[in-house]
Amino acid sequence: MRIISEETVGLVVDLQERLVPHMSGRDELIARNRILLQGFKLLDIPVVSTEQYPKGLGKTVEAIREVLPDTIPFEKITFSCCDDAAIRSRLQSLGRKTVLIAGIEAHVCVLQTAIDLNNYGMSPVVVEDAVASRRENDKRVALGRIAGGGGRITTVESVLFELMCTAQHASFKALSTLVK
Repeated sequence: MRIISEETVGLVVDLQERLVPHMSGRDELIARNRILLQGFKLLDIPVVSTEQYPKGLGKTVEAIREVLPDTIPFEKITFSCCDDAAIRSRLQSLGRKTVLIAGIEAHVCVLQTAIDLNNYGMSPVVVEDAVASRRENDKRVALGRIAGGGGRITTVESVLFELMCTAQHASFKALSTLVK
């Protein structure tokens, strides 16, 4: 399955102030998400972001908000983004079949969202180095379950170059610099 920019939307799940500090590899998680989101901007990939119960878990962390200045996060209380009618509707209204998923936690919200996206006829692709859980084993098991259920797994650098397709792409230089 090729990931084509015109058919792709990004989904950033719950990278929030009271959750991120507890994630395994949190610094790398934020760094990889920043690169991914800046790449999406260069490639005109629309982004949907979510916050799980922000009243209790805080807003999206500042390091992510500053690379998503025009994106207003959807508030949710469901684990799966697809169980929230507004989020599901937004994703479907974009008319893009591939959903690149980043965020936390891999074994809860990311897993359930990927399963449900597949059930709604979309193609979930989890960006492995842009997702995390508190425990690495939870992430590993979740990624295995997603892949076993028809989802795909990729990495930030791999997907950004796949979205470009060619070194002649107008954003090639900027993206090459971004991933270094």
